[in-house]
Amino acid sequence: MVISAAQQLANELVNRRDALNRELARNGVRFGIYKNGEYHDQLFPYDPIPRIIGSDEFNQLEAGLKQRVNALNAYLRDIYSDKRIVRDGVIPEEFVYTCSGYFPQVNGVTPPGGVFAHIAGEDLVQGEDGTWWVLEDNLRIPSGASYPLFARDIERRTTPRLFRDVRVRDNRDYPRLLRKSMDFVSTEGMAVVLSPGRYNSAFFEHAYLAEKTSATLVFPEDLEVVDNKLFFLDYAGRRHRVGVLYRRLSDEFLDPFAFNPDSVIGVPGLLSAYRAGNVAIVNAPGNGVADDKAIYYFVPQMIRYYLGEEPILNNAPTYMPLFERDRQEILGRLGELVIKDVAEAGGYGVVFGSSLDKAQREELAEKIRQEPRRFIAQEVIQFKDIDVIDPATGERTSRKCDLRAFVLTGQNTHVWYSGLTRYSSVPGQMIVNSSQGGGFKDTWVLAKETGVEHDTTPRIELISPRTAHDGTAVVASSSRAAVQQNALITKSKVENLYWLGRYGERVFTTLSTFLPFYDRVMDTDVDAFRPFARALDLPQDFTDFDTFITSFLYDGENSDSVRSAIRSAFYNAVPLRPELGSRLLQYIELAMAGIDEAAAHSSHANDLYDHRDITDLTLSFWGGIEDSQIDMSLKTLLFLGKYLERVDLYTRFGLSADELDAPLLKMHTYAQVIAGLQMPACLGSGFAWLIERLPERGYETIANELDAMLSGLQTAANENLTA
Repeated sequence: MVISAAQQLANELVNRRDALNRELARNGVRFGIYKNGEYHDQLFPYDPIPRIIGSDEFNQLEAGLKQRVNALNAYLRDIYSDKRIVRDGVIPEEFVYTCSGYFPQVNGVTPPGGVFAHIAGEDLVQGEDGTWWVLEDNLRIPSGASYPLFARDIERRTTPRLFRDVRVRDNRDYPRLLRKSMDFVSTEGMAVVLSPGRYNSAFFEHAYLAEKTSATLVFPEDLEVVDNKLFFLDYAGRRHRVGVLYRRLSDEFLDPFAFNPDSVIGVPGLLSAYRAGNVAIVNAPGNGVADDKAIYYFVPQMIRYYLGEEPILNNAPTYMPLFERDRQEILGRLGELVIKDVAEAGGYGVVFGSSLDKAQREELAEKIRQEPRRFIAQEVIQFKDIDVIDPATGERTSRKCDLRAFVLTGQNTHVWYSGLTRYSSVPGQMIVNSSQGGGFKDTWVLAKETGVEHDTTPRIELISPRTAHDGTAVVASSSRAAVQQNALITKSKVENLYWLGRYGERVFTTLSTFLPFYDRVMDTDVDAFRPFARALDLPQDFTDFDTFITSFLYDGENSDSVRSAIRSAFYNAVPLRPELGSRLLQYIELAMAGIDEAAAHSSHANDLYDHRDITDLTLSFWGGIEDSQIDMSLKTLLFLGKYLERVDLYTRFGLSADELDAPLLKMHTYAQVIAGLQMPACLGSGFAWLIERLPERGYETIANELDAMLSGLQTAANENLTA
């Protein structure tokens, strides 16, 4: 009964797939890939048919996943301390010490709370007979939870009535479970999510999870180690103690003092602070010694050794070339097995022997003989096919898929009631990774017919009450938590806010001013456009007016184009997702999609309607910011950039002093908000640049007014600094 109701709901989602994909696109649900040394940011293909897992089936998976992750955490505690499992001969020492993920730098370190793998991404497949198999353990920086989390939210909004009637277990508690794990291990200080930067393939997830957990999204340059303690540096250079760091970059790059000395994205001294017990790192450094593809072979033995239990979940039948008998089995059946390079990830380094000709098999066999520790071999498990919608035809078709289940460990171990189901983009292909062109779908875990289907209490997404360092309970609403975190902002994000304000206003005012000029040109008065071009320092000697207009509006390679301004606004907005929120960020995403759409049919009349939509979206963004509970100092930096740009453009276009009164009044109002605070360098230089140019445009009085405003801000900041 429950399954049939869920299938009915799934069919309804299929009928609404265009709306669902449109919502994912407008919210920037993206991932990045590198091809030929170039970064490409793209939408993660989503399929509306969810994977449905019955309640009893998932309960069995849940028990097996908890067991497995508890054993892996026990192994990590042991291998970096007493190494009993090696001493007792359960795992040969050569497997441990030759593992690329084993770091002697963390020997003897027990992380805060005794937890190594706070977040485990367990990759499973279901065989055609219904049996579940674990293919991999991911204990370093497993990614992907944000995608089904985000998709479910959209699915619920698209079909609220049906979701109300179907007993699908609620998946909205992932941020709560994550923050709970972080808080359990936190030492004294704030919580941060460390991202290597916007060009990381999973940056959307970094920013989104920071937003949902009310942690602060930081980049390596925002952190500093002093006296073996980790600090966050705000834009004024003030230090704030960090208690837990959820890192989203590999061990090798975490700390150039301890690992790779050539790393430019690490935090010097971080490992010293960690070794001293002054900061928790989620997940702990050195976890690669447990999720190595060769160590995978021994996980069933770990479960028996540490827990005294028989494994609930199955390992895929695996052969180790380092063992003589296994090596002979591999070489004799090379055409029947799948060979994996233990150092590779993301679907790379996986070879199906059946796909190789005789010469290729012999070449691979020789590599296995020469480097037996580098490879494992597994029996080919025929994955259970799952239905997807072919994006080209709209018809149902079958694809291979896996499931990444997420297990979070803090005081207790929890299995998230959802998961990332990834499917292959090619019929019959068994590699499903996003980096190989695969897509994703939501995973529905059903509740029992007599059970609670989901939490029906209306709520704002937020962290559960947690305990302060003095032992008192801290109860925060999402808005208060957000304000507390947003007040801590880095120099780079100050510049993001300022330039988002400037580029956003540049788009709005330029398009709003462009349309009347363009209307006169349509009456065959091409020369009427030259004052507009002159005001923006654009070429005025255009011979082909239509080509000039196309370049001005749509050429992404032209830094003066409207399209470039929108992209620049977007690039500055993306790192601010935790501060601005996904709801507001979508307006910038839609504006970028709008200019791309207009560029695609720029020769048609309806591109002007796209321009109108872009200005409307910009207005919606500004209105949303104004009405939001974002910290006022952050709003101020954004709006000072906005109105500074407006004054620049209005004076370029020669508007009257009366028309400049409104933006100047706004600037005075916002300047009062940050009076006494540190003057951001970008804001000060923006004021100075404009003040210098206004007299030659005939606006000396306004230049003096802005100069007085700037002097007042600088004086107040200096007085506050010396007080």
